Amino acid sequence: MPKRKIKLPPLKLSTNETFGQRLARFRKERGLTQVELASKVGIIQVLVADYERNKLRLNAEMICRFSKILGVSSDELLGLKPSSGDSLMQNGGLSLKIVRRVQKIDLLPLPKQKALLQTIDGFLQGAGVGA
Repeated sequence: MPKRKIKLPPLKLSTNETFGQRLARFRKERGLTQVELASKVGIIQVLVADYERNKLRLNAEMICRFSKILGVSSDELLGLKPSSGDSLMQNGGLSLKIVRRVQKIDLLPLPKQKALLQTIDGFLQGAGVGA
């Protein structure tokens, strides 16, 4: 007897992103490289890259691991519900990537901080954002 394929109804996801695109977005929003995420999850970087390119299928354990490390629910990670922060997260709406850079700037000697902040202010004014 030939096997019949069952056609499942389409899922109504909260986004048009693939899982890999969501994983990459959450990783980048948190200022993590693939190597850093892989280390925290307990896998190698190549696997993170493969997940982000949708070359690997997730299992329940990996969903839990990625969700926990990235600080999102499994529903958000899978696209079943909208992410609560999109590109702006905690820390007063700043991405973790920006917060980490500001923390590094804060470690510089005061004259270097002032010089760097003047450069940033000049760039922002030139871009029409103002400082």
